[in-house]
Amino acid sequence: MFGKPGIREEKVLAISPQATDGLESIPALLHRNATQFGDKPAYREKEFGIWQSWSWADTAKEVEALALGLLNLGVNEGDFVAIIGRNRPHFYCSMVAAQSVGAIPVPMYSDSATDEMAHVMDHCGARFAVVQDQEQVDKIIDIQDSLHQFEHMIYVDPRGLRKYDHRKLHQFSHVQDQGRAAKEEFIDELEARRAKLTYDSTCVMLYTSGTTGRPKGVVLSNRNIIETSRASSDFDHLGPGEEVLAYLPMAWVGDFIFSIGQAYWNGFCVNCPESTDTMMTDLREIGPTYYFAPPRVFETQLTNVMIRMEDASRFKKKLFDRFMAHARKVGPDILDGNPVGAMDRLKYALGNLFIYGPLKNTLGLSRVRVGYTAGEAIGPEIFEFYRSLGINLKQLYGQTEASVFITVQPDGEVRNDTVGVPAPGVEIKITDSGEVLYRGPGTFEEYYKNPESTADTKDAEGWVATGDAGFFDTDTGHLRIIDRAKDVGKMSDGSLFAPKYVENKLKFYPNILEVVVFGNERAECTAFVNIDLNAVGNWAERNNIGYASYQELAGHPQVLEAIKGHMEEMNRSLADDPMLSGCQLHRFLVLHKELDADDGELTRTRKVRRRIIEEKFHDLLTALYDGSSEISTTTEVTYEDGRKGSISATLQIVDAAVVPVTATQVAAE
Repeated sequence: MFGKPGIREEKVLAISPQATDGLESIPALLHRNATQFGDKPAYREKEFGIWQSWSWADTAKEVEALALGLLNLGVNEGDFVAIIGRNRPHFYCSMVAAQSVGAIPVPMYSDSATDEMAHVMDHCGARFAVVQDQEQVDKIIDIQDSLHQFEHMIYVDPRGLRKYDHRKLHQFSHVQDQGRAAKEEFIDELEARRAKLTYDSTCVMLYTSGTTGRPKGVVLSNRNIIETSRASSDFDHLGPGEEVLAYLPMAWVGDFIFSIGQAYWNGFCVNCPESTDTMMTDLREIGPTYYFAPPRVFETQLTNVMIRMEDASRFKKKLFDRFMAHARKVGPDILDGNPVGAMDRLKYALGNLFIYGPLKNTLGLSRVRVGYTAGEAIGPEIFEFYRSLGINLKQLYGQTEASVFITVQPDGEVRNDTVGVPAPGVEIKITDSGEVLYRGPGTFEEYYKNPESTADTKDAEGWVATGDAGFFDTDTGHLRIIDRAKDVGKMSDGSLFAPKYVENKLKFYPNILEVVVFGNERAECTAFVNIDLNAVGNWAERNNIGYASYQELAGHPQVLEAIKGHMEEMNRSLADDPMLSGCQLHRFLVLHKELDADDGELTRTRKVRRRIIEEKFHDLLTALYDGSSEISTTTEVTYEDGRKGSISATLQIVDAAVVPVTATQVAAE
């Protein structure tokens, strides 16, 4: 099922340890960029509707002023500095300033609940924090009595904080001013600390998403970040002229690599949107050349496109459908440089003039030269949609523990069912049980204060266990990930159970936001579904269907019928797959609430916590398998202000038609 047992499957590309020419820390890269690209923009930020720019020379001065201010506050080498806020130049500069004084930045999710924040800050022993505004200040004040090591907090936005106790609370700009004033006193110390930084110095500590338990602190060195950034930049021919949009959580390793590692290695510009609400507008204004988004972002963009087309005139809808059908047929081949007939190219060019070009412009992706998606598997239909438009979207497979890159897809070898070849410098092998292992220059140093987990994950030879099941495709040599190893199982009849694959196929439909599939060691597969309130709400408005809440709309008979239709269409496609035909869905229910990170059902990176959902909704899962046609339930929820409440509902359980598996398919399995 996972390839030949006992056979090691490895691919290696060595990296020269001299490739970085002595640039062994992020502050050293900043100094080089300020010298070589002094007037070139390093950061842009949109504030009050206006883009403001900082050059590399400006950035170096801002970082130095803050670093001097941190020394003035008493930051020691080895201290941990929590960074909490949205993507802003202030926070990227804070991370580099912390590194400059020998401290370790710990970016955190700005939407973390206080208990999540307390766990991270207590675990790492953060003495200092740089935060965005009053909301973050209040969160830390609420927990600071339990943080015995915590001393000083620096805030960027002063609104609402004038009457707070400022003995250990400091405004960002004031810390910089004090640093400038004390330059003569501290500059020698700052230069000495910067000079001490080596490849082996800790660059950053990032916490895992905590899918199965408490998040772990992943220690990444300068070697991990810089070598990974150099190799991945060479692979995709990145340079100083790239433009990226920094909008993903700073606590996530992807943002750190793209907005710090690769940005500082190449000297390109990082653009920070004004807010999450203006992100799409800001994306269109910047027109990035290098773009990364997790599958959920691409799914949301596609849903919005489909909603707009439902509202379009019949002529426009027909024109869109006709040209998109042609794009799916020839677009990927044109993008990869494969032979395509002259008439097909001409029709595609017309489609680009009337449909694809304007659509890419609307999405803000007109200038994308290289685009990546990762974090979890993307549905093949969604992936092919973007590539059919001529967007060079590729998949990568990575982890926080790998400094992102484990595999990458070379241009011209992009497939929707694989994640590519080993990244430069990375070795991969498949165990007898089918688990993917890797090692390379980005391999993390350790889990902080957790030697047991470190030893369980990384062996003495540096091989890291990913927890994912996969195999190398014999035809292409590309890695194919089946699912999380702990989630892949067997149906009661012995057929393969791979829930993530099924979930991703269903999320292609605009009506469906999230799916959780069950069936391990059972005779049938079933599912919980979250509708997409934006898409389904738009449908309700067009059809003059009134509703008062998500719960009411989710239980509407026409909505249930539409979801049933999607399920049955997917079942028909699964029936043709000998390996996964047993994963057809027999029954489902639409949940009465959206799965939420605040309720512990999702991680902060929006990954499903499957085991927690099974336990929390045990009564619903039981009803899916005991023949019930409906189930009444009450669920505890967390409101935005942290208060707890509950919601009750009676949910309908819907049967979906499945396609019988033929004898030929059984034999193939």
